Amino acid sequence: MKTMIRVLGGSVLAVALVSLSACSDMTHQQKSTVVGAGVGAVGGAVLTGGSTLGTLGGAAVGGVVGHEVGK
Repeated sequence: MKTMIRVLGGSVLAVALVSLSACSDMTHQQKSTVVGAGVGAVGGAVLTGGSTLGTLGGAAVGGVVGHEVGK
């Protein structure tokens, strides 16, 4: 189970990093929001054992935090 969580987390992180390459015309605050949402999704998935609700909740919280940090 731990291996599956690590693979899921690594996959989400890889997808987030690849998708950031398409964000070259975004503002600094928008980039921070996207990074925060990605990190939050991974953190939520890891902390809740991969539950969908935990992943979405983590993405939402991470997006808000990233948005505020990027100001």
